[in-house]
Amino acid sequence: MTLKRIILIVLTLLALAYLGLSLVGSWTQPQIQSRLELYQTNLVLHGSEWRPDRGEGEQLLTLRDNIIGENATRAALDQYQTAIASTEENWRRVRARELPPPATVQKLEQSLDELKLRSGIIRAELGKTEEAIATWKSLPVQNGVSATAKTAPVLVGLWSEPPRLLPDAEPILRQNLEGWFRYQTLARLYSLQERQEALAELNAREQEIAEEAVYKLAIVSAIPGLGLVAGIILLIILGIQWLINRKEAILATNSDVEWSVPWDGETIAQVFVLGFFLIGQLAIPILFQIIGLKPPAGDARLQAFYVLLTYVLLVCGGVGVLYLSLKPFFPLPEGWFRFKFRDNWIFWGLGGYCVALPLVILVSLINQQLWDGRGGSNPILPIALENRDGLALAIFFVTASIAAPVFEELMFRGFLLPSLTRYLPLWGAIAASGLLFAAVHLSISEVLPLFVLGMVLGFVYTRSRNLLAPMLLHSLWNSGTLLSLYLLGSAGSS
Repeated sequence: MTLKRIILIVLTLLALAYLGLSLVGSWTQPQIQSRLELYQTNLVLHGSEWRPDRGEGEQLLTLRDNIIGENATRAALDQYQTAIASTEENWRRVRARELPPPATVQKLEQSLDELKLRSGIIRAELGKTEEAIATWKSLPVQNGVSATAKTAPVLVGLWSEPPRLLPDAEPILRQNLEGWFRYQTLARLYSLQERQEALAELNAREQEIAEEAVYKLAIVSAIPGLGLVAGIILLIILGIQWLINRKEAILATNSDVEWSVPWDGETIAQVFVLGFFLIGQLAIPILFQIIGLKPPAGDARLQAFYVLLTYVLLVCGGVGVLYLSLKPFFPLPEGWFRFKFRDNWIFWGLGGYCVALPLVILVSLINQQLWDGRGGSNPILPIALENRDGLALAIFFVTASIAAPVFEELMFRGFLLPSLTRYLPLWGAIAASGLLFAAVHLSISEVLPLFVLGMVLGFVYTRSRNLLAPMLLHSLWNSGTLLSLYLLGSAGSS
């Protein structure tokens, strides 16, 4: 056994250990989906305040009711109660450890207090004043340092009988509350203070925000909704056509075309262990440490640029390893890394996107029940959700919707999938490449949905034999996710 092979075996074992530990470690991390549901709830609360002018007719009211549903406030309270129960469970689980991370415990406690504070405001809006006051009084005071400790006494005073208005109530509410929750509490304050002009201005502004919220919810629902319907119809049509025509069906296109694979498993391992693990987890962090570059905190543009720079370095390293690993086999056999612009790749990319939607949504619904809001998420998503900076979002778009689809499809579909056909049947190669694609995202809750997406990406590539098709599908998927994050995140900043 050569020294090179020994080193590769050691690095492969380290990479597998890192992958396994990262997936296990993500178990205690919250899912982005849980936060998205709360952001959507906040947007629904805004939308429920919209009162279109009579001259606009009843159509807009019907649109609002169809989008936000009935009893939006009651449904919002149920959503917050679910979030509180899930956060409490996570808090107990973390505290049960022998050495719980103090930062994690503190973050969960702050999140729990904020959820309870907001649930109290919803209760007050529903007329459950005593329950609301009891909820606010149950929050820890902590010497009045935290945002909830400062805000809770203000809320108790606003809804007490008789009311007790603290002198700094307005700045505290403006600073520590967002969106619909800020609107409700300020409206209560202005009414008690009999500040009619300020109240009228607040209501006018809320009507503008509420109308925007309804249209944002319509977009968030329409894009996946239309795709879902189109995907189901397309699946039925393609399934029927396959049952009738079999080998002549669209789904059977290129199914009998094989790749010639001149390299073995050692080369496959070399590309991924060196190109992903060594470059991404060792070389880039060491380089950043040497030059003193640390992940920025607070500045959205710097965070976005840091993510892009990290990914560009990973792309350069990964493609470099791929090129050097395959160079001894040049010229490559026909069919490898095909980019054909004059082809039907757009059809395959759009069709694959529509088909992926119902499949991934179905698996995600099951997945939510399995993990109960835990299991981690892509670290880029929370940053994109909470930032409203246009330039930062543009940089995130370049990273997620251009750089990631090109690089990941080149590696997983362009190289890995065909390489695995040397040892596995085509469907086995699609499944294996899809599983590794899901695992390297390092979030255990995302393994099943990303595995299904990876399977669809692999199927699209094997049928189209054009890397542009899965790249388009991947780009559409990430772009839709970013658009939803942007629209939902705007609920908290209004």
